[in-house]
Amino acid sequence: MIQELKERLLSGGDITADEAYALASLLPERREEIHQAAAELTRRLASQTFDTCSIVNARSGRCPEDCKWCAQSAHYKTSADVYPLISREHCLQVAQLNRQGGVRRFSLVTAGRKMQGRDLERACDYYREMAAEGELSLCASMGLLNRQELEQLKQSGVTRYHCNLETAPSFFPSLCSTHSIEEKLQTIAAARQAGMEICSGGIIGMGESMDQRIEFALFLREIAPASIPINILAPIPGTPLESTPLITEEEVMDTVALFRFIHPRISLRFAGGRARLSPEATLRCFQIGINGAIVGDLLTTLGATLATDKTTALQAGYHL
Repeated sequence: MIQELKERLLSGGDITADEAYALASLLPERREEIHQAAAELTRRLASQTFDTCSIVNARSGRCPEDCKWCAQSAHYKTSADVYPLISREHCLQVAQLNRQGGVRRFSLVTAGRKMQGRDLERACDYYREMAAEGELSLCASMGLLNRQELEQLKQSGVTRYHCNLETAPSFFPSLCSTHSIEEKLQTIAAARQAGMEICSGGIIGMGESMDQRIEFALFLREIAPASIPINILAPIPGTPLESTPLITEEEVMDTVALFRFIHPRISLRFAGGRARLSPEATLRCFQIGINGAIVGDLLTTLGATLATDKTTALQAGYHL
């Protein structure tokens, strides 16, 4: 089955939902065979230029949403920083540092249900200045915006909008009650209508089953994002998920491999929570599916340094 699926994907076909669940059921007994097939799919179908992006936590804390994994929710007592929209000077300085470091993409990420009003206008001003400097591709992650607000960002130089679906539709309602996946889908559709690419992924290790990870990957296939960020839950004290057991490195690698079977050509991007992986596990993940990364510190959890990611990407055979 594994080789048949691989050959079909290499020939331009797709994996069906039933086949994806069946593939997952072969784990862990046929783990190495699945990983090797995923590695070949990555080498032959996915981009071999490792795509780096960096984010800045541009407005932090006091978010009215109750996402159980998030340190910035006002519903929980955590040690997350609280501050308004960063200054123009701070934003441009961080962008310049990333430009000098050779990062390909840069994004402002803001806490809260959505950016609007004067804060959104200020952010658009920042983007116009960054766009004028060139070199960086600009992204944004600013919540549940409408078509008009997204068009403002697009006109300011933003080419890709990030809105994570987070997890499987069957699991999401147990993790957040203040907004729905349907609202996220509306924002994604509006961003696409505004002329932007879509970046959408989520978090693994929040208590979901492997079948729910497959459900999530298949659901993402329906919206066809250009980039899928994969976060690994880093349980944060004060949040409802603070005592969630950590998933194993093998589970992380298995998930990456299965995502590659379901998304053979799309950029799979490591994001938050991966700092706890061993160098060996990180390299293997790059080989079997991960061909992009968010670099640097990631909102309220540590990421990985640009230098470390570049070294690992080169070891995995990617171009920079």
